[in-house]
Amino acid sequence: MRSSKAKVGPAFDEDYINSSCVFCGECAQVCPTGAITFKQARFAGRPWELNKVRTTCAYCGVGCQMDLFIKDNKIVKVMGNREYGSPNQGSLCVKGRFGMDFVSHPDRLKKPLIRCSKNEELKEATWDEAFTFIADKLSAIKKTYGPDSIAGLSSARCTNEENYLFQKFMRAAVGTNNVDHCARL
Repeated sequence: MRSSKAKVGPAFDEDYINSSCVFCGECAQVCPTGAITFKQARFAGRPWELNKVRTTCAYCGVGCQMDLFIKDNKIVKVMGNREYGSPNQGSLCVKGRFGMDFVSHPDRLKKPLIRCSKNEELKEATWDEAFTFIADKLSAIKKTYGPDSIAGLSSARCTNEENYLFQKFMRAAVGTNNVDHCARL
């Protein structure tokens, strides 16, 4: 919301004097004059050249709603979505607003890779081949050593729903409670 009612401050309305800036970019999002801008968006395209895509932040399971502004299949800037507010009322943390470079990173995996034996190089596979390979390996390990010999590690970058499905899979299909996730982002 850009108006005289816009207020920028730390989370939970803490005292401005006792808080320090965490460079989240909220001030740039609500700046009524455009005097504060996003550095990565400078000269990246005019507003009418950018495609706006609403999505959910991938950095944690909170589910913050955000708008990605995209040009030439690259994210130019990220804004909190104030239209659908919850759970963040349109605010984003520094990771949600400025940490989207991984999306177009050249090292990002885009296809499944399989290594059939220990000394073999990874090779590209189809999704069906990858799922069959995983299912066969998990079944063999479960049959030989039991379900508690298998553990699952999920990502904090998944949504709560994705993490719920993963732990449900590990508990119901595999039969183990050995489920954890790495919360360090």
